Amino acid sequence: MAVITQFVVVREGVEKMTFTSKKEADAYDKMLDIVDNLVPFLAASDANLDDGTCEQLAFYLANNKDELSNVLRGVVKTATPAETKPKKKTVKQD
Repeated sequence: MAVITQFVVVREGVEKMTFTSKKEADAYDKMLDIVDNLVPFLAASDANLDDGTCEQLAFYLANNKDELSNVLRGVVKTATPAETKPKKKTVKQD
């Protein structure tokens, strides 16, 4: 018989996600905390976002918090060679 340790993230009595490592569970829980703080912030904006869009945007911002932080600090990301797309070659047709 195998013993499997699972870490469950529960919010307001609802199971949100199950993880096999505490580190992943804590990271997800922290991301949900950020979302909980962003939703009212975004809802108070003049953008007239509905609840679903507001929540989706909050999840996007929370999932990309490192990039967002850099943008807000004015850090410009330079593209690495792997991220640059090759230019399309045009083929002349006779």
